[in-house]
Parts: sequence; C-alpha cells; structure tokens
Amino acid sequence: MLGICFRQRDTNFHEHNRAIIIDPNYVEVISFLIEMELSMPSLDLYTWKTSNGRKATIMLEECGLDYNVHPIDISADVQFSDEFIAINPNSKIPALVDHDGPGGKKITIFESGAILMYLSEKTGLFMPKEIEKKYEVIQWVMFQMGGVGPIFGQVHHFKRAAKEKVPYAIDRYFNECKRLYGVLDTRLENREFLANDELSIADFCVLPWVFRHDWQEIDLKDFKNVGRWYDALMSRPALSKGMEIPT
Repeated sequence: MLGICFRQRDTNFHEHNRAIIIDPNYVEVISFLIEMELSMPSLDLYTWKTSNGRKATIMLEECGLDYNVHPIDISADVQFSDEFIAINPNSKIPALVDHDGPGGKKITIFESGAILMYLSEKTGLFMPKEIEKKYEVIQWVMFQMGGVGPIFGQVHHFKRAAKEKVPYAIDRYFNECKRLYGVLDTRLENREFLANDELSIADFCVLPWVFRHDWQEIDLKDFKNVGRWYDALMSRPALSKGMEIPT
C-alpha cells in the first residue's frame, strides 16, 4: 500500500496530520486510463478508397495527424445506414468527426473540400494566411469541387459503369474532361504546384482525380506538365500512404 500524508487545518486553525492509504493497483489503473485517454486520436474519419475519400486521407497523412479510420463500403450501401446518416445526412463519404474541435468541443465536417479546409485551419498547414494567397488556393479547390470532380466522375460512370452506352454523354463529358486537363496543364507550366508555387490543399484535392486518368482514358504524356506534377506528388511518402487508406 502507498501512504500519502497531508496536513489539514480545523476551524480553530490547529493543524492535524491525516494519512490516506492508496492501493498501488488502483493508482496503476488510473494512470493507465489517463494515458489511454491522452493517447487516443481525437479524429474519426469515415471514408472509402475513392477520389474524394483519398483527399482526406492524404491530407491527414501529410499533416502527420493521428486518426481512426472507419471504412464505409459504398458498394454495400453502408453510407445509407442510419448510423452514417447521423454523421452525414447526405450519405456521402468522407466525413470527419473531431472530438477536440474549436473550444475543445466535438465538431462534425462533411464534404471533402470542407474537411481539407478545416484541417488546414486546425494545423496551420497547406493553406496560406495571407488573404490573396489563401484565395488563390481556394479558387483551385473550387475548380476541383465544381469542375474536375463532377466531370471526371461522369466520365467514369458513362465509360465504365453505365449499363448501356450513351455516345452523346460519353462524348460530352470526355471532351470536357480533356478541356479541364488542358486547363491544369497550362496552369502547371513552369510551376511545381497549383497555387502560390507551394504545396497546398488545392493539390490534394485534384491529385486523386488525376490518379484515375486510366479510367478516363487520358494519356498523361499528352499533358506533360500535369504528368510531371503528378509524378512529383506521388513520390511523397505520406501522400502515397494516404492514397492506400483504407486498406
């Protein structure tokens, strides 16, 4: 047993010695529980290995953050379960729950672009603070969210998943896909990154969609600047790890 002695004053200001006997096993258990609580990641990521899902995992890996991964198998319609709808009412991955959010309170974020913006603010990484530079990043994030993602996604659907071939749809989305690759290629001429010549969440947003260039039937040799940018980013260990999560 461990004895702890302390002094106590009574109402007449006389000091008395009191001793409390503490079971060392109890101390050990409490210490273990405190250590477990402190070591548990505060971030829970609900995701699947898709272009949008990979945005979140490569950001988390590049930031060096600890997080729990909860695979949401969209091929089995897990995203429509009541449990997941309680996290994201739109039934889309990824979604992030931070149990240590602003003010130490729990916060839930869905939409991949919003997740990356939140994590950049939480960590101070991959998003400049200067207003002009910040919005240079944000505009390329929106370029992906409003253009690259929807168009490339339709190419994937009509070229690979549609039960019947629809030539008009295939041509329409494929031609727009090539145009967007052209925009990226022009932007990346004499540049290492999409915004401000520094790695940012804009790069993390676009790269997972370019990763599927084979699905789009796009040859990166036709877009040499995009190909150079893509190869450089894929050589980053943390980013490459994030591309493989969940396993």
